[in-house]
Amino acid sequence: MESDCPIDAELRSEISALLIPPSPAQVDEYLDELIKSSNRHCHGIKVKQNGELGKGVYADLGFKEGELLLKDQMLVGLQHSSNKIDCLVCSFCFRFIGSVELQIGRRLYLQELGVSASQGCCQTDYSSEDEDSRDSGPSSSSCKEKVPLPKGFAESLMKGGLKLPYSDKFPLPPAVLCHGGCGEAYYLQVVSREALVKFIQHANDTNDIFLLAAKAVSSSILKYRKLKVAHSEEQENKPNVSGIPYPSLLLEAWKPMSVGHKRRWWDCIALPFDVESSDEVAFRMQIRELAFTSLQLLKAAIFDEECKSLFSLDIYGHIIGMFELNNLDLVVASPVEDYFLYIDDLPYPKRKKLRRLHDHFWMLLATTMQFVAKSCMNHSCSPNAKAFKREEDRDGQATIIALKPISKGEEVTISYVDEDLPFEERQALLADYGFKCRCPKCLEEEP
Repeated sequence: MESDCPIDAELRSEISALLIPPSPAQVDEYLDELIKSSNRHCHGIKVKQNGELGKGVYADLGFKEGELLLKDQMLVGLQHSSNKIDCLVCSFCFRFIGSVELQIGRRLYLQELGVSASQGCCQTDYSSEDEDSRDSGPSSSSCKEKVPLPKGFAESLMKGGLKLPYSDKFPLPPAVLCHGGCGEAYYLQVVSREALVKFIQHANDTNDIFLLAAKAVSSSILKYRKLKVAHSEEQENKPNVSGIPYPSLLLEAWKPMSVGHKRRWWDCIALPFDVESSDEVAFRMQIRELAFTSLQLLKAAIFDEECKSLFSLDIYGHIIGMFELNNLDLVVASPVEDYFLYIDDLPYPKRKKLRRLHDHFWMLLATTMQFVAKSCMNHSCSPNAKAFKREEDRDGQATIIALKPISKGEEVTISYVDEDLPFEERQALLADYGFKCRCPKCLEEEP
């Protein structure tokens, strides 16, 4: 039986106002201001309307291969749940925090407790067996040869009782006060911590896209509160003590979400290969029910009366659908790996004991994020740009680099999938984005 959300019926007009797409002129104006902002490091690109494709990003200048086109700040982001075992990062800017000792000790300590890591230690090996044989030192290329660490070693590292040699060459922002530039002064009050735990557990057990949606809802509420305070100050310090919401301010707070292409999640999600077409209606109804359950848990945790319309199932479904159709998985190298690379370059006697520690350790930050400017870039299986993390890019921003020379006026495209896959596999993966690719490469390879 289909579950009804009472907020959808109660606030139908307010919800419709939030879901009405901005005019092309309004979208162009907003994105133009966004791209020109100093913290996005992008000059020479422009978002334009692109006929049936909606929007597209175009070069206003010529770009050389390897040149930076865009460094886009995320709208919302999420560290993968399993990756939280491996990496301790700021949940706002996604920079690694703490210290080399804390990062290493925390992961080893969790492993000692039996918490499984998302990565195996054998996946990457920066050592050279030939070099080790010349040094007459033991090879560490096999997990089977790992030497157990002393008892209490991991906990001492994590709590600051031990300091590793040369770690001061790789400083990280403090774990309590992040120096990554967050500057956040407004925080969402949790109505029920127990309900929040239940919401997070449900998302981890079903689909962590709900966590992204929750961040979108909470960030909109926070923006609304900031705008409300500023509005009250402009009105000669006459705050809205009645608790009556400001609809125009909520629309303004919602603006970053409004420009994204959205459809209800249960309408746009691709039909899994193991679901028959005759079962499609039942499948989509099941997805809707899953979203409704998640929304009820979220509402119990962080409900805000003045932003009540954000807790409608229609809004929630459109937010999740936006992430389903537009998101970017980012992998950021850990500064701890830089530390071990530095250790590997030391003469063998100096690196011997630390190499034992390296055998137990390997990690990367893995996140899923939503970006406003990047989400305007259309797909091509033969793209002229790509999301690429350079050596200096150690945060949660999306860095877009030119893959080949791009002429002025040419559209900037990226690939949403691995463009080296066969035609049929690419088309199957792109079905999740709700379209069939008709780029030159696909037209040439189509049977």
